[in-house]
Amino acid sequence: QLVESGGKSVQTGGSLKLSCSASGDTLVDYAVGWFRQAPGKEREGVSCVSTSGLEYGESVKGRFTMSNDNAWKTVFLEMNILKPEDTAVYYCAAVPEGDYNECLRPDEMDYWGQGTQVTVSS
Repeated sequence: QLVESGGKSVQTGGSLKLSCSASGDTLVDYAVGWFRQAPGKEREGVSCVSTSGLEYGESVKGRFTMSNDNAWKTVFLEMNILKPEDTAVYYCAAVPEGDYNECLRPDEMDYWGQGTQVTVSS
């Protein structure tokens, strides 16, 4: 089970740090990603960590940073220079290593959290 936290309302240019905690097993044997879905839009990949390394969606490169704790129980998404277009529900998701082709594709993920709302106001 994945549980996200940390979403809230911030102003343009602000920062937020989201957390995604795994209950039960660690995430060490999984590719783990952050995804987001804005109203009326498709879910998109924000960032992903796997044995291939870290990947970021084009719209967040240079502004968002994904990391994890040493125990691989929690992953984080640090978001800086937030823009109104970053407003969305943010989800973390996981898939066993080797069971996917592209880590940033939402349809490749097997396990999802419930999401946390991020709202950026201008």
